[in-house]
Amino acid sequence: MTSGDRPKLIVILGPTAVGKSALALELAQAYGGEIISADSMQVYRQMDIGTAKPSREARARVPHHLIDIVDPDEPFNAALFVEQAGRIIDRLHRLGKPMFVVGGTGLYIRALLGGLLGSPGPDEALRARWKAVRDEKGVPHLHEQLRRLDPRAAGRIHPHDAVRIVRALEVLALTGESIVGKQAGHRFAEQRYRGLKIGLRLEREPLFERIEARVDAMIAAGLVDEVAGLVARGYGASLKPMQSLGYRHIGGYLRGEGDLADAVRRLKRDTRHYAKRQQTWFAPDPDIRWFSPSDTAGVEACLRPFLNRESP
Repeated sequence: MTSGDRPKLIVILGPTAVGKSALALELAQAYGGEIISADSMQVYRQMDIGTAKPSREARARVPHHLIDIVDPDEPFNAALFVEQAGRIIDRLHRLGKPMFVVGGTGLYIRALLGGLLGSPGPDEALRARWKAVRDEKGVPHLHEQLRRLDPRAAGRIHPHDAVRIVRALEVLALTGESIVGKQAGHRFAEQRYRGLKIGLRLEREPLFERIEARVDAMIAAGLVDEVAGLVARGYGASLKPMQSLGYRHIGGYLRGEGDLADAVRRLKRDTRHYAKRQQTWFAPDPDIRWFSPSDTAGVEACLRPFLNRESP
């Protein structure tokens, strides 16, 4: 495939609640395009409110992909995302459709545009050992083990992200190297697509106000009932998606770990922290062109020449 044949992707990224979905919907409708979700949580069925999925009305206006494709107890990761997104991109490219990749999962976006990290495959015995430690002593203890063995990786992985903690420990044991060093050495340099990265950002206080309003809206929309329904269907707290923002907090409340007001307070706090980590992830990328969420005209002035240009 020559550089001129590579599919073009308009990537709209940024922290949670900044307005990515609304802008993508507006642009995709205006340009006759389709949206590919790059959100690691919106892939899960039955998890709608807490993942802020686009509404049915939005999905009726513009086709969305990679939403509601696996159950909460099924595995999903960056490799599966790249594989499934690739098939969708190839088909839409043949149809001549503009493609908008939208989300805040930085690893998915980086892997899609630059290729997957060449680290070793899973070692089930190692994983079983670390998962047994997790089950016996808890995820914070697992993160403390990572901090002792690989401080660089521990500094980048959230203390509640059991999946990434176990993977970092696994890579360290199999290669003797930090997963952080392997990622830096790889530099995600494969270029299957031509990407235009549009970043959305707000000042701290307006962003935090949006986050708080979103959490309040989720509670009003029935997040507690959604989590209770998942628990009733047998989706336990140890599952990766049930450890995510909102589901972890409301799940704890349902188990009697504090009252609802405290769960909401902690959810708002942790979502603010998550937004800051997303900003830290994206900040070093010199290819991102940053805009205010309301600057549709500025985004379009950047987007139009990219879509019309034939050369890379």
